[in-house]
Amino acid sequence: MLRAYHRENDQLSLIPPRDGLEEAVWIDLYRPMPEQVQAVVDLGIDIPTLDDMVEIEISSRLYLDEDSLHMTAMLPGSTPDGEPVSGPVTFILGPSRLVTVRHHAPRPFDSFPDRAARSASGVQSVDRIFLGLIEEIIARLADLLESAGHVLDKTVSDVFRPQARQRPLLLQSALETIGRESEVISRVRLGLLSLERVLSFYSATQGKTADGNRLKPILKGHQRDVQALEEHADFLSTRVSLSVDAAMGMISLQQSDIVRVLSVVAALFLPPTLIASTYGMNFNGMPELDWQFGYEWALGLMAATFVGTYLLLRWKNWL
Repeated sequence: MLRAYHRENDQLSLIPPRDGLEEAVWIDLYRPMPEQVQAVVDLGIDIPTLDDMVEIEISSRLYLDEDSLHMTAMLPGSTPDGEPVSGPVTFILGPSRLVTVRHHAPRPFDSFPDRAARSASGVQSVDRIFLGLIEEIIARLADLLESAGHVLDKTVSDVFRPQARQRPLLLQSALETIGRESEVISRVRLGLLSLERVLSFYSATQGKTADGNRLKPILKGHQRDVQALEEHADFLSTRVSLSVDAAMGMISLQQSDIVRVLSVVAALFLPPTLIASTYGMNFNGMPELDWQFGYEWALGLMAATFVGTYLLLRWKNWL
């Protein structure tokens, strides 16, 4: 998919597919077809492949190619099937237009065109569009962290409810929820780290632009936001560990209760079982074999030892 935007009344407007890309200030390539890639290449812009984008070596993700900045960040998004993933997004910032290349769907790329005019940087230049898009991405990462924090709070609250120990499925569901939120936090943390590198690289090179000095306060604000969110992500990671410990602790208590009940039941029936085993040996030399009241005696003895064991356990507060 190729979406191209141009400036119109200080806003970003979508260019119809039948029109050319010469007036575009932002070209967004999402899982592009070869002919779409070729249309952008014809503008003199080199489009990286997915293999180039996922290259781990940092020099291949952040570099200056003639008069264009190539910056790749790992951002959370979703696949066409709706599965959450973390994938590479390449920002190609040239003198006259911004090109973004991605093979998954982070939400800011869909929401930014309608909000671009309300961003702190505006849309008056390509650099401002880039910083506005970064602002939208940071806001989305902040929303993901805040949502994860709310889910963890509710999950931990459910774990510590009195009825949680009597509901194994609730504790299992709590562990599954904590695991999912942990994955979200990890993807956001990776996105923040890569964004921090992108902003640092842009900061080192943005003096080449005429609008660079006026954009420095906005850039520094974005960098401070990223650092604050990184601290928030670290805090939530700690919350995840504590939440897992809490859920596992409740599961251990539940298992201890089950083992205690089984142990008490075994203890109650142990003396009667011993008596029944003794009188069930049937040796020729046993004097009770011909006793008229032997059966009643054995039953009474088993009942007495059962009651005596029960009273002993109650006296010890083991029941």
